[in-house]
Amino acid sequence: MGARRQSAIGGEGMNTVPSNLSHRASRGAAVTAGGLWLKTLIQLASTMILARLLEPSDFGLVAMIMAIVGVADLVRDFGLTGAIVQSRNLSDRQWSSLLWFSTLLGTVLMIAVAAAAPLIAVLYGEPRLVVLTLAIAPTLLANGLAMPMQAAVQRRLEFGTLAMIDVVAMGVGVVLSIVTAWIGWGVWSLVVLAGAGQVYRLIALWIAAKPRFGPPRISRDIRPFVSTGGSIFGVQLLNYAARNLDNVIIGQQLGSAALGQYSRAYALFLLPQQQLTAPLGRVALPVLSRLQDDGERYRRYVRNALAVIGYLALPAYAIAAAVAQPLMFVLLGPGWSAAADVFALLAIAGVAQAVGNVQGWLYISLGRAHRQLVYYLVTRPIVIASFFVGIAWNGMNGLALLYGLVTATLLVPGFAVAIRGTFLRGWTDIAAPLVRPALVAALSFGAAYATALWTAGLPELVQVIAGGLAGAAVLAAAAILPVYRRDYAMMLDFVRKARKPRGGEPAKAPGSDLPVDAPAAALGVDEPSQAEIETAESVARENESRHEEERR
Repeated sequence: MGARRQSAIGGEGMNTVPSNLSHRASRGAAVTAGGLWLKTLIQLASTMILARLLEPSDFGLVAMIMAIVGVADLVRDFGLTGAIVQSRNLSDRQWSSLLWFSTLLGTVLMIAVAAAAPLIAVLYGEPRLVVLTLAIAPTLLANGLAMPMQAAVQRRLEFGTLAMIDVVAMGVGVVLSIVTAWIGWGVWSLVVLAGAGQVYRLIALWIAAKPRFGPPRISRDIRPFVSTGGSIFGVQLLNYAARNLDNVIIGQQLGSAALGQYSRAYALFLLPQQQLTAPLGRVALPVLSRLQDDGERYRRYVRNALAVIGYLALPAYAIAAAVAQPLMFVLLGPGWSAAADVFALLAIAGVAQAVGNVQGWLYISLGRAHRQLVYYLVTRPIVIASFFVGIAWNGMNGLALLYGLVTATLLVPGFAVAIRGTFLRGWTDIAAPLVRPALVAALSFGAAYATALWTAGLPELVQVIAGGLAGAAVLAAAAILPVYRRDYAMMLDFVRKARKPRGGEPAKAPGSDLPVDAPAAALGVDEPSQAEIETAESVARENESRHEEERR
């Protein structure tokens, strides 16, 4: 009974490697990517419309609040999402306790942020922030209720469900915000954008996860989750400060109009990372957690994932930076020229963050969250210090430039600490997969920038298209070289792996009842042998037995 209930709330045992893991990993990333691409289109459309209906200061006011509320939201999560996904076992009592614990945190933090609304207004010197903060604070309770349910669905590798929920939630928020902006609600339309999607998301996750809260109590069984989550939370908090204190500093030093320019540039700078690398990130954590005892397959997954990130993120940021001026005009319209310079400079940070996100996969999936916390305690203050130096040196542009340079420099020690004492190798598994994408990205930037200059007298949309095509042509021309053809073939194989075998049923290995996928694993997640399956099941049974004894 306990084993069956565990499967219901957490999916397959985390010690058991599913027989079709490679197909599920590839399809999960593909489905998540499709969902995020739809979100990208929706977000771009909303950005283009709202930027023309609202003032930069409206975006700046909400950015001021979200920089503070975001910290509270990290406390609300407390790293439990990662802890739940990474956990090997999750009992009924733990599940119920986690639901109540997350709800309690969300409630307490909602009240705390609401009570702090006057202080937030004083910090920025903006009286309007009091009522806006009171309106946004309830999103913390909604997220507190939703977090365990999202983690449960993610544990079950139901990425299609999560992608659909995310897309529809964003669509609901965007449509309502555009309507309210059109009828003259001003900054309140952005509050609608922040809240309406969250409400829908909570309802949809409730239907998908079917949570059973049980009696209102928090048992001691969740101590391991709180311990692991605490370290993850510490990392997330430091990382959040390193990525969001720039908003606080700019808003406090330069005002809401300047912050509005910066926040729109920052939101657009995040799109390539969110839509190109986030699909891999959502899938990578549960997959790598299942492969943590199989060093060779783990290394292959990391190598190929880094190559995919390199070919997707690096050229995207390079080309976008090259055509930043006309691109911002097309997306935001006139009056946003300051955002273009910031966007181009932030591309350096975008590349560093896209690659650096892999460090988090390694720390959490290998159970080394405490080590990551220690590393971030040392390095994140360096990033934060760069904000103050940058804005004192050259305003928003100086801040954006130093932010990117410092973040990129810290990649080397970051990966060195992450892989020390593991089966991963620095050059083979981390650096080498990024060399060829970096070279072709540099050439793509040069081609796109030269084309943008050559077409400077033409309409901005023509400049963007011409520069984008020139950069893409470099990527296509690289296929002349065999090494690039092999890399592109690997990524195409990844797409093929996401498709189910014909006939709707998994293909069978000769002489076996085990389903198999395509011959080559897209990201190195080969199908396990029968012996591997039996060994994994045996370990799972032993752990479940030990877990039952500990509970008794």
